[in-house]
Amino acid sequence: MWLEDITGDDALDWVRKHNDATVAALSGDRFDELRDQVLEVLDTDARIPYVGRRGEYLYNFWRDEANPRGIWRRTTLDSYRTDEPDWDVIIDLDELARTEDENWVWAGPEVIEPEHTLALISLSRGGADATVVREFDMRTREFVEGGFELPEAKSSVTWEDENTVLVCTDFGDGSMTESGYPRIAKRWRRGEPLESAETVFEAEPTDIRVIASVDRTPGFEHTRVGRYTDFYNKLRYELRGGELILIDVPTDATTSTHREWMLISLRSDWEVGEVTYSAGSLLATKFDDFLSGNREFTVVYEPDEHSCLSEASWTKDKLVLVTRRDVASHIEIVTPGTWERVDAPGIPVGDETVVVETDPLGDEVFYDSSGFITPSRLLHGTAGGSLKQLKSAPAFFDADGIDVAQYFATSADGTAIPYYVVGQRSAPSPTYLYGYGGFQSSLTPGYSGGIGRTWLARGGTFVSANIRGGGEYGPRWHTQAMRENRHLVYEDFAAVAADLVRRGITTVEQLGAAGGSNGGLLMGVMLTQYPQLFGALVCSVPLLDMKRYHLLLAGASWVAEYGDPDDPADWEVISKYSPYQNISSDRRYPPILITTSTRDDRVHPGHARKMTAALEAAGHDVTYYENIEGGHGGAADNKQAAFKAALTYEFLWRKLGRTGD
Repeated sequence: MWLEDITGDDALDWVRKHNDATVAALSGDRFDELRDQVLEVLDTDARIPYVGRRGEYLYNFWRDEANPRGIWRRTTLDSYRTDEPDWDVIIDLDELARTEDENWVWAGPEVIEPEHTLALISLSRGGADATVVREFDMRTREFVEGGFELPEAKSSVTWEDENTVLVCTDFGDGSMTESGYPRIAKRWRRGEPLESAETVFEAEPTDIRVIASVDRTPGFEHTRVGRYTDFYNKLRYELRGGELILIDVPTDATTSTHREWMLISLRSDWEVGEVTYSAGSLLATKFDDFLSGNREFTVVYEPDEHSCLSEASWTKDKLVLVTRRDVASHIEIVTPGTWERVDAPGIPVGDETVVVETDPLGDEVFYDSSGFITPSRLLHGTAGGSLKQLKSAPAFFDADGIDVAQYFATSADGTAIPYYVVGQRSAPSPTYLYGYGGFQSSLTPGYSGGIGRTWLARGGTFVSANIRGGGEYGPRWHTQAMRENRHLVYEDFAAVAADLVRRGITTVEQLGAAGGSNGGLLMGVMLTQYPQLFGALVCSVPLLDMKRYHLLLAGASWVAEYGDPDDPADWEVISKYSPYQNISSDRRYPPILITTSTRDDRVHPGHARKMTAALEAAGHDVTYYENIEGGHGGAADNKQAAFKAALTYEFLWRKLGRTGD
């Protein structure tokens, strides 16, 4: 338990000793080369500077060697079209951090719409989820003295008007949920003390968090509040004239409004009168008609066994849908009212194309198109109109001779599990298998200069496993592997690992796997339940002690995903796979690298620390590194990210039987 004392002297001494040993063990010329190769990818000016429109300007946050913490800057579309845009720096985070002697990490702006004159800037110390919030005047380029300002907390804040915000933060005793998030939403007017702000809505202490949002689209203004009763269910209300009006949709559905329309994305089947709308469907209706009791919907999208809706984004007059068929993306343009769907013109065939940005006040759209071995291209145009390539990223590695193929493994229950293999068609090679499998988060094809340089170009093979628990086939792919069915996630990943060996793509001795956060739990289960399948594992910012996960930091918010360890029936299931409780000194485990961050205030670093100590006590080969900064992302800047990546690649090359030179 003493290793759960995040900043305790004894715990940090233990961390420093392990860090020193790991750096000494993995350092060398190749480690330096791997680190420098990743850092060059992260810092190069040849990267695409992705932008978001706010009024007449395109905004971008940028990190490089000269600006390791980053700069918030803007330019015009005409300038952005050129090879060297004229960037106007709004905030220099490195200068701010030096002036204030703080390790600030950018956490983003909340800009007032549609004026774009004021912003609420969130700054994180060392990459933590908790942030400091400050009001910033975008006209004077200065923080507003005496303006809206919040101390460090897990806050959310949004503009009602130039002199009023809705704020959810730590207001003191009793104002946070058991999950560590705000449970009270208040209306805070300029000039009044925060403690005097008017309460507009409260969640229960056992809820996950309270939410508040404002849509300031002229003529279609809305204010909404609600509460997450668990990670996937929420009650939401329209706030009109002080009255709360329930938006009566399934609690596990996702809703959004645009102008007069409301979209409802279903996670489960919904019976409305004599009609049943299936899980994964997207429905549309007029919002005010719905509040008045009308229950007539248009089915905009309905999935089948091989397809799902990935994303829906509005421009002023069009709806852009990103759908997937066996993981591959497809983009359609929908006209509201008639709800006619047509293929988006100009989308590259065979690549992964996603929406980067849409303009809800115009018809502008930005797409990014890439593949495992195809560098990103930024496309720009109008929804349903022609597209032009604005930017392209360089190739960071030679892809000649590297192929991409999709295969399907058969899981223990007979389900076909897709996975992508990227590598040279040669004899079995060192293989880096990546997985996540949780929270309906999808793994999709995309270009990684870091993986390409440090792994593929050195003769390695990369594999991305689309196991259940993710969202690659919509909500059903996730919901069938929750709680008591969690074992399906692990059976799927094990099936992919075994299939790679069966196909001759790799051997057990050459097969490494990696995952972070929920994927770190996946690695812990692979270590303790399926050690015979792997030659090495990398486990990052992990959950591992599933007996206590709900008591540590944000852990209580994930009970809907994993179950409640305090419930005997749930613990009977969880106890069978919880890595920390299933360590054996009698089984051979593959070597494992475990990494975390002291500043991770989402997944407690105690998970990684205790697992490492227990594995050492059981006589296993475990390597540990804890970044003092970085939050749940594991790194506060590009140098730290490159160092962390080099640890992974150097560890895997050493353990999987090839030099990687």
